[in-house]
Amino acid sequence: MRTVFSIILGIALLSANIASAQKTAMEAPQGFDQPVAGSATGRLDSISYTSKTVGTVRKALVYTPPGYSKKKKYPVLYLLHGIGGDEKEWLKGGRPQVILDNLYAAGQLQPMLVVMPNGRAMQDDRAVGNIYGPDKVAAFANFEKDLLTDLIPYVEKHYPALTNRENRALAGLSMGGGQSLNFGLGNLDKFAWVGGFSSAPNTRLPEQLVPDPAKAKKLLKLLWLSCGDADGLLPISQRTHDYLYEHNVPHVYYLEAGGHDFKVWKNGLYLFAQQLFKPVDAAALPTYTVLGARASTNVRNAKYPQILPDNRAVFHLKAPGVQQVQLDLVRKYDLVKDSSGTWTVTTDTLSRGLHYYSLLLDGLPVADPASDTFYGM
Repeated sequence: MRTVFSIILGIALLSANIASAQKTAMEAPQGFDQPVAGSATGRLDSISYTSKTVGTVRKALVYTPPGYSKKKKYPVLYLLHGIGGDEKEWLKGGRPQVILDNLYAAGQLQPMLVVMPNGRAMQDDRAVGNIYGPDKVAAFANFEKDLLTDLIPYVEKHYPALTNRENRALAGLSMGGGQSLNFGLGNLDKFAWVGGFSSAPNTRLPEQLVPDPAKAKKLLKLLWLSCGDADGLLPISQRTHDYLYEHNVPHVYYLEAGGHDFKVWKNGLYLFAQQLFKPVDAAALPTYTVLGARASTNVRNAKYPQILPDNRAVFHLKAPGVQQVQLDLVRKYDLVKDSSGTWTVTTDTLSRGLHYYSLLLDGLPVADPASDTFYGM
């Protein structure tokens, strides 16, 4: 038996790969979230609705578009907040009304109502005390019933809303992203458009979200997943994307440079909103999918390592039985393990050209199964 002393693998960062990645990358233009003097603006209403689910009167905000008329019928987007927010979180950090106003001014948006509720369905729904407490976490799950049986009927009674599933969308950030995937994909008779921005750990496992891929493929108009590539919650979106990809369910999987913050979420809303309530070309969805391109040294059909537009590299390794995985590439990186046993890391920016790296599993070097270039054993 030979003793393994070292395994060195090569990853090539070539200009052709980067050009390909940049070609498909899309992001909001500068100033997309800034008011434009003289442009028409929508209106924000604060509403109170009776929640039989919670047993109290609850609040929500409703955005109506520029030129709103009660004589017209509108599709509706329900836009959800994160675990530390409420119905005003998007307004405080995301400026959704400004983003939407600017999209209307540019002729890029289908007129719609946007409802921003409090997704914490409990008597005292304020984001106070221990926001991660079991009662508050349970209230986020309980919001599914409040949304379906209390809020949506109120909105459709008091606003000129179109009431079929094809004209109803659900999206949210972080905890609200998990809610959107859970509730939207779990109620495809109610929603045809679903978006999760940096979805949180409350997100169900992919096989629970989409137990019948053929049904989802038939009923969904658009399924959108987006996340910052440096977000610690990225493995949640990644596992969902991997399952959908494996089962041929059309969707957008959009990664951008960023963390768990409104820079990412505002861009997600900007891109997602433009697709809503319009004909969707499923064949065009992969053009959004990943900012990164496969490294030229990858074996056939290996999606990772990937090279991002700024020359950072993304590594994935399935190794559920080990306790620690490190990448030695210029410096040592600790990979992060998700619930499926997949380890991930995004490197610092690398210079173009061929780089050598090694993977260490519990301190022992192993060959990266995704690379066909390795030297020394």
